[in-house]
Amino acid sequence: MWRNIFGRATLRKIKPFSDSTSASHFRGIFSSIDLGCGVRNRLPTNPVNELGRLTSVLHNHPFAFRGLATAAQTIDSTDPEDDSSSGSDEVNELMSAMEKETERVRKKARLAAKQPMKVVAGMGAQKYYSLKQRQVKLETEEWEKAAKECQEIIEDMCEQKLAPNLPYVKSLFLGWFEPLRDAIQADLDGFKVKKGKIPYASYMEQLPADMMAVITMHKMMGLLMTNAEGVGVVKVVNAATQIGEAIEQEARINSFMKKAKKKKNVVDDESEGVDASGEVDTKETLKLKKQINTLLKKHKVRQVRGIVKAHDSFKSWGQEAQVKVGARLIQLLMETAYIQPPAEQFDDGPPEIRPAFKQSSRTVTIENKKLSRKYGCIECDPLIRKGLDKSARHMVIPYLPMLIPPQNWTGYDQGAHFFLPSYIMRTHGAKQQRIAIKRTPKAQLEPVFKALDTLGNTKWRINKKVLSLVDRIWANGGRVGGLVDRDDVPIPEEPDSEDQEEIKQWKWKMKEANKENSERHSQRCDVELKLEVARKMKDEEGFYFPHNVDFRGRAYPMHPYLNHLGSDLCRGILEFCEGKPLGESGLRWLKIHIANLYGGGVDKFAYKDRVAFTESHLEDIFDSSDRPLEGKRWWLNAEDPFQCLAACMNLSEALRSPFPEAAISHIPIHQDGSCNGLQHYAALGRDQIGAAAVNLFTGEKPADVYADIAARVLNIMRQDAEEDPETFPNATYAKLMLDQVDRKLVKQTVMTSVYGVTYSGARDQIKKRLKERGAFADDSQNFHASCYAARVTLKALEEMFEAARAIMSWFGECAKIIASQNKAVCWTTPLGLPVVQPYRKNERHLVKTTLQVLTLQRETEKVMARKQMTAFAPNFVHSLDGSHMMMTAVACNKAGLSFAGVHDSFWTHACDVELMNNILREKFVELYDKPILENLLESFQKSFPGLTFPPLPERGDFDLREVIRSPYFFN
Repeated sequence: MWRNIFGRATLRKIKPFSDSTSASHFRGIFSSIDLGCGVRNRLPTNPVNELGRLTSVLHNHPFAFRGLATAAQTIDSTDPEDDSSSGSDEVNELMSAMEKETERVRKKARLAAKQPMKVVAGMGAQKYYSLKQRQVKLETEEWEKAAKECQEIIEDMCEQKLAPNLPYVKSLFLGWFEPLRDAIQADLDGFKVKKGKIPYASYMEQLPADMMAVITMHKMMGLLMTNAEGVGVVKVVNAATQIGEAIEQEARINSFMKKAKKKKNVVDDESEGVDASGEVDTKETLKLKKQINTLLKKHKVRQVRGIVKAHDSFKSWGQEAQVKVGARLIQLLMETAYIQPPAEQFDDGPPEIRPAFKQSSRTVTIENKKLSRKYGCIECDPLIRKGLDKSARHMVIPYLPMLIPPQNWTGYDQGAHFFLPSYIMRTHGAKQQRIAIKRTPKAQLEPVFKALDTLGNTKWRINKKVLSLVDRIWANGGRVGGLVDRDDVPIPEEPDSEDQEEIKQWKWKMKEANKENSERHSQRCDVELKLEVARKMKDEEGFYFPHNVDFRGRAYPMHPYLNHLGSDLCRGILEFCEGKPLGESGLRWLKIHIANLYGGGVDKFAYKDRVAFTESHLEDIFDSSDRPLEGKRWWLNAEDPFQCLAACMNLSEALRSPFPEAAISHIPIHQDGSCNGLQHYAALGRDQIGAAAVNLFTGEKPADVYADIAARVLNIMRQDAEEDPETFPNATYAKLMLDQVDRKLVKQTVMTSVYGVTYSGARDQIKKRLKERGAFADDSQNFHASCYAARVTLKALEEMFEAARAIMSWFGECAKIIASQNKAVCWTTPLGLPVVQPYRKNERHLVKTTLQVLTLQRETEKVMARKQMTAFAPNFVHSLDGSHMMMTAVACNKAGLSFAGVHDSFWTHACDVELMNNILREKFVELYDKPILENLLESFQKSFPGLTFPPLPERGDFDLREVIRSPYFFN
């Protein structure tokens, strides 16, 4: 159409544009507009934007069609027979045609605006792809970014000739970066001379020196903060392995990104087949590059990753190569990193400069064996140790929560993060388990994939009010709400005396003070890491936790620090991103939730009494919400103070609003199983007595299994106390224990009974409780009383849970038979996940590194028979509770609920608790309607046809449908 108009204008000698620039500008616009509002020679455009561009051009050029006079000025008639009226008619025709076309574009734009916006993962496509781009950068560019930052600060220092005012730990990194980078670069340069002579050279050459320097510094400081050996100390073998793993991981990403970028920049010259590097490609390579280029344009990152992985030449390094690389980098760090004490510590002498790290050795005694073993350690200088708890904010933290929903799981290592290595199962190096899950058909694993995707798609956000309060408390020294004291306890001064008893007491006190300070330091580092992640995420609209499973099938978030499986602090800071109106039901459940979090026995009341408890403390709840630190601090009396405070704030907002039921709530409400392991045993054995003890039956108030066991223990002890101590020595201990028996004394033993707690384990648990109370001054008396109490508690458990003990014994017998054949116990969970118990004997493998000879543990074919037997019962029950949680998660998602799970604690919005309660009960019944034990026995007989297994234990007549009607099954 436009072509026709301008063709006619030419015939009539009309010059619609006064200058060439305007003409080219107009042609650019018109050439891009298609009559179907599509595009010509460019990407699709929004018709509204094109119309806006057209209008602005029309208004800013002489040929703007504002009137005939202006239009007439553009007509240059050279034909003497032409008159002005004919020109005006032509202009009118042009104007009419353009008006029609303008109206058509407007109409098309209005129709486009009415069409629904493309939605991806619950958000607009543009927003999703923007967040996806940020996510990919977070996964692939953090180490590079840290290296660049160091380099930029150093360059800035050189230009300004001034040292920047940096935080302590950041200034350490800055001081170490350049010498370490140069030392690594010297190694890389040396490898070119000594080709083939350095065994780890080919691995170190895969990354630039600056990135390896940054990774080594950050990983070392991270390990020193969060290590089992104590803050400031890390085993050489652990440090070398983890630094080597991090270097390999980044090398893999670096290799991938280089290839992807190279493929994206391929010169589109199929005839010659020449790529950006000047190499000639085969037809197959050209086809592959074209495919990747197309996918990258469409943001199909996962497909690109799959293609590159299939054609990837990157080979896994293996643990030996990892530790050699890690050990060499640690050695270079130790050789180049120094520390200088603050100036105020010097007298008039020269400043002391000393190594930041040193290598030492420690001796550890192996438990239950008369053996000791020496291992190498890396220790940091006390000055560094002192600053570790403030260093989290300056460290690169990998595996942060994701900004967009994780990729769906489709295989062993396919899902979750885009580029960071992600595995569906935490195998911890167990080869047989890894092989089993890789061989399992994807269709069989689909229920597990679906459940993990559901858990990973739950959107979270930071509760800014609670985080702000925690930051205030932390800045003022902690010590509130269970937060650790930020100050150390004072070290006692050495006595000015030669009295050996006094010196002995001083040494003991000093040892206790150092132990307490070490524990505090470790806790401070942990809190700082959690808070730093929260600070990083607080301004995000929402984020997601990708999940995977352990070898038993229990689900866990992959992010290690701030997640809903964590402490009260973590749970108080986190909330659902989506808010929902409370409704009448939700308001009631929010009140129950506050009572549950307050604890202290209130959580064992009937629901109506819990509601009454909360309503009787409304004044305290309002005060806690308004003045959490300045007021009466009622919330601090709760067992879970920060979660309680978050719920108090939500309830206060609701009750103060004109319509409390319409108030929006983001708080996750928890429904917890009642001693969940015993619930699973009661269902497996259809045990009436056990079912009643753990709330599988309907009751007016929740049954308290711990209190019931304590009552049984007390009855047995009362009978024993009446015996003659001469003929029954335990009568003495029975009398001593009568005042000590309560719910708390037996709780841990009851909880761990389903996990196969032994007599010695029960004894140690009870001994610890008695010691905490200071029940007996004499250690020998404490020990013998604990022995007696442990025997009585286990006896009471056997009486109450006879069916559970029978099933545990059957599990143990089956495992013993299998282990006798030097085979690991294996089974498949109800959701199709293969489980292989990983307990095998390890052999020592020595690896010579530049730092020291390291001992690596390697799995052998020999199983640990006793461990296979004792661990089977608890592991099997864990695989059942994991299956129940996953089944509930998928069903809740299907019903439109937000869901989060912590093993036997299920979370959703307050308004949805009733629906979730129905679903989780239905799924429990569905799970145990399956012949679980029969299927297990059949699988054993099929795997070991030559072996004879004991018959299944007898089961009771408990009706599983009772669970549907039990209000306190999960509560």
